Amino acid sequence: MAAMTVLTGVREREHAIDVARENLQRVANLAAANEAQSLEGARQILRDLSSIPDLLDNQEDCSVLLSDILSKNTDYVNFGLIQMNGDVTCSAVTSVGLVNLGDRPHFRRAIAERRFIASNYVFGRVIGKHTVNLTYPVIKNGTVRAVLFAALDLVELDKFVLDVQLSPGSMLWTVDANGTIISRRPDPVGWFGKPIAPHLRQAVTARPNVPVLLTDADGVERLYAFARVGKRDISDYTVIIGIPYDEIVAAATRDQLIAIVGLAATITLALLAAWFGGDILIVRRVQTLARTANRIATGSLDTRTGLRYEDEEIGALARSLDEMAQALQKKELERDTAAASLQAADRRKDEFLAMLAHELRNPLAPISSGAQVLKMAHADNPAIARTAEIIARQVEHMTRLIDDLLDVSRVTRGLVKLNRQPLDLRTVVEDAVEQAYPLFKSKRQQLELDIPHAAMGINADHKRMVQVVANLLNNAAKYTQEYGHIRVQLERDGEQVRLVVADDGIGMTPELVARVFELFTQAERTSDRSQGGLGLGLALARTLVTLHGGTLRAESAGLDQGSAFTVELPYEEPPAQPGGVGSTPAPGAKAARPGRLRCLVVDDNVDAAQTLALFLEAAGHVVHVAFRAAEALELGRRHAPQLCFLDIGLPDTDGNELARQLRVLPQTAHAQLVAVTGYGRKEDQEKSIAAGFDQYFVKPMDTAKLVQLLAALKPDEVH
Repeated sequence: MAAMTVLTGVREREHAIDVARENLQRVANLAAANEAQSLEGARQILRDLSSIPDLLDNQEDCSVLLSDILSKNTDYVNFGLIQMNGDVTCSAVTSVGLVNLGDRPHFRRAIAERRFIASNYVFGRVIGKHTVNLTYPVIKNGTVRAVLFAALDLVELDKFVLDVQLSPGSMLWTVDANGTIISRRPDPVGWFGKPIAPHLRQAVTARPNVPVLLTDADGVERLYAFARVGKRDISDYTVIIGIPYDEIVAAATRDQLIAIVGLAATITLALLAAWFGGDILIVRRVQTLARTANRIATGSLDTRTGLRYEDEEIGALARSLDEMAQALQKKELERDTAAASLQAADRRKDEFLAMLAHELRNPLAPISSGAQVLKMAHADNPAIARTAEIIARQVEHMTRLIDDLLDVSRVTRGLVKLNRQPLDLRTVVEDAVEQAYPLFKSKRQQLELDIPHAAMGINADHKRMVQVVANLLNNAAKYTQEYGHIRVQLERDGEQVRLVVADDGIGMTPELVARVFELFTQAERTSDRSQGGLGLGLALARTLVTLHGGTLRAESAGLDQGSAFTVELPYEEPPAQPGGVGSTPAPGAKAARPGRLRCLVVDDNVDAAQTLALFLEAAGHVVHVAFRAAEALELGRRHAPQLCFLDIGLPDTDGNELARQLRVLPQTAHAQLVAVTGYGRKEDQEKSIAAGFDQYFVKPMDTAKLVQLLAALKPDEVH
């Protein structure tokens, strides 16, 4: 009903506009015909006058004749005869002096075109009124001898359209060829000789065949019709009639309003009927269902509708909703149980990884220390020294595998915090190359570095970025044959810094390229690639690059076509480098041999404790070893050690608690306490530092760092 009402109203409005256009154009044509009839009458009078034989002979008789004609045609204000030089020699109205109309366009047109001409607007020089001059040539023996004119009073011209009935607010104009007003309703006198508005003048020029809608200066929108006054041989005048648009559609709007009121009344009655008839039986029950569904959606799965399950649609829906809520509640309980199990399994996995790392590092520590002792004690024996280097290198490789495993666990759970600072990516590459160089050397591979002179600034964690680049280099070395080539290219591309690690190794299939960054993904191994891994390095590298806001992608042309890994990071202004790349202060050729220190080694792993003691003794220090916390406290009181190496996982007392107790003893209150443990998590380190440790070493100990620590300590400074 609403659609039909609107459609009917629109059609009625369109019909009213179409009818108004037809009627308005008919009225405009009628007004133009009336004015054309008056001009036709003037043409007939002038034609008759031009045929009088002695009109040109006696000026006085001519004036008398024209005066008589003027008296009988009150619509005109003057009749006259214009000589070829423009002088008015005969006039119904006597002028004070000689009048010359030679400059009048209509006079010249009447001579040139030898026909009746209706002039544009003219203000009469003799009579001083608003007129239009109607001219007709006097032709004798085929020659124009003079021009007759009749001055039509514009006030009288306006009377010819009085029988045109206009509604209030409507406008009627008659304009000449220049767009000057020669007739207007209402208020004709005040508008004579004035130009019409530009938008009307433009419409007159176009002279549309159907009325057009225009907005006037008074802000009223009107429908305008245009009609020519007579044929072209009569005039160039145009009649313009405009009717307010609101008036045209007023009746249709009124009918439409009545229809809308009727529709509103019908809808109101229908709503009342629906409310009275359906509120109790339908609406309230549906609202109950909706509220129940909303509460279920918010998580209140114990909510029920409370409605009776009757044999109809709403009852069936209530039953289904209650059964759904019951099923969801059961699923929610099962999900909570499964989530708790997953969380417990995740905690057990983390604890297992931490314990695994601890248990793996414990045997690695004595192996590493033992290798260093062998190397120091048998430096003159090449076979033993080479064997010690092999052991140390394999221990280092094993340690990296453990670190990667723990790093992946921490990164995937979002536990890694980046210590970002302005860096030069060139220094990162150099540090990573230094770490990976032994692998290149062992496989006799050629490494090519393409590093620019300009600084490549990034905002990153130095340690983690070195880890990323080192993983890419190690991956390239592992999957490239002996004597192969590896190329590292570093460049800047706009706001990005790009690092490419490319090799000519075994390459990758498209399937492997697509999943190479997944955990535990590796290329197929062969017997010549013994330096394997767990498939963690690339996954860890891409995760760390992503945390830095960059990207890491892999490319390969196929098997045996080599591979390329590209890192892109946002460019940052590089940090100040006073000495340039590679100008970091070089350590001394030989570290100064430390003084003789009193050392205490506490570890329940006998092998680890003894190998560390051997290493310290080989370095010239006095070492006491304890395998229990109580024994360590006794040795501390007796020997006042200056440097204490404490394992955290002691059987009788936690190593952190032992550190606190040693800090209380006067003999060890100022000693250097070093934690040596297989637990490498950040929270473990923070807990130990809070307990009073000065240093924190993860097993197996980095012997280079240990040597630096021993060199930095002087016996007279440690009490």
